[in-house]
Amino acid sequence: MASPTRASDEQVAAGLARLPGWRRVGDELHVSYELPTFAAAVEFTVKIAAVADELVHHPEWRVAYRRVDLLTTTHDADGLSQLDLDLAARIVALAVELGAAAQG
Repeated sequence: MASPTRASDEQVAAGLARLPGWRRVGDELHVSYELPTFAAAVEFTVKIAAVADELVHHPEWRVAYRRVDLLTTTHDADGLSQLDLDLAARIVALAVELGAAAQG
């Protein structure tokens, strides 16, 4: 499989416009979600893990009670790539499905 290419600032900005709650921090995309319970937060991460395995692109996360903090970057591209935007879009869809609210 070929290494992903780094996305341009314009590509990242256009992608972020479609990703509620996500923000760019340097060469990473960040978001935090609040879920109704700790169990729901863990369920959310299990669903994210399945998507990440499917895309072969894995985010970093932290679960703190009902809050899930996520970040993604593409180390092989030395920054952000389309993989990050695709993963974030899939996570947004999961958040909607589970009723997770993005925190600003």
